Amino acid sequence: MPDILLPIIALLTGFAFLIWSADAFTENGAKIATIFKVSPLIIGLLIFGFGTSVPEMLVSGLAAINGNTGISIGNAIGSNIFNIALVLGVSAMIAPIEVKSSILQKEWVFLMLVTLVAGFLLWDKHLDMIDGLVLASLLVIFLTYTFKTAKNNNIHEFDEAVETVEKNQISKTWVMLIVGLLVLIGSAKLIVWGGVQIAQSFGVSDLVIGLSVIALGTSLPELAVSVASVLKKQYEMVVGNVIGSNLFNTIAVLAIPGLIHPSDVENEVITRDYPVMLLLTILLFVVSYKFHKKHIINRFEGVILVSVFGIYMWQLF
Repeated sequence: MPDILLPIIALLTGFAFLIWSADAFTENGAKIATIFKVSPLIIGLLIFGFGTSVPEMLVSGLAAINGNTGISIGNAIGSNIFNIALVLGVSAMIAPIEVKSSILQKEWVFLMLVTLVAGFLLWDKHLDMIDGLVLASLLVIFLTYTFKTAKNNNIHEFDEAVETVEKNQISKTWVMLIVGLLVLIGSAKLIVWGGVQIAQSFGVSDLVIGLSVIALGTSLPELAVSVASVLKKQYEMVVGNVIGSNLFNTIAVLAIPGLIHPSDVENEVITRDYPVMLLLTILLFVVSYKFHKKHIINRFEGVILVSVFGIYMWQLF
């Protein structure tokens, strides 16, 4: 038992620092976005979506470098499942979430496309450099499109959600952004080390640890950002955060093990985990889209999403 105590402490410490640093990173990222007068949706998709996916990217990258590709793949797919089922489900249970139709027509369609592409690439049960490059090129297309949209929809009347930043605060904001990123990297290292040690001592596969413990830990920033956004009635940011985060997880996080350490994909990924991720991506549209009405995810639909998550966790263990 004493052998496992240090990895547990490392895992919990890593998660605590991860949540703090992700919060600092996204908060200061949002402040910088206000200086350039970027819309709340773009902040949700890019600053929060990317910012809250940085832990997944770092954890997956470090795990792949160490040869633990099961953690990398499990983390990417598990985080997407957590984001829709738990993050969006819990947020909708707190308060019904209004979804803009433009998000469903553009960003969700792109998320669905990359989810299908990822499934096609995983189907041969091998993730190699070509697969990684295909996913990385989709990331470039998504970023190009988002920046183009941001330029076209340059908003001058910015939302009250983010306070106006004075010029003398800009340098402090940049410093905090960098500090947040450095702490993110350190905490990700702790999580990978602790997670691998615990998995080995209990005889649990890297994949299951990646899908559960590490996916939960790296999804905590998304949960924190989304709940805070719901309480501030920033619903556009909530859905933008979840869709943006899942896009980054699918095309950036999943590309990492392919590019760094090509390896075989476990059979369970194809038969159990990917189908759940695909189902939840479809469910995201089903619970959001309302014919001839406002697109609202209500509390009951939030309960449905959380229930799917509960069933999946029961299946996993």
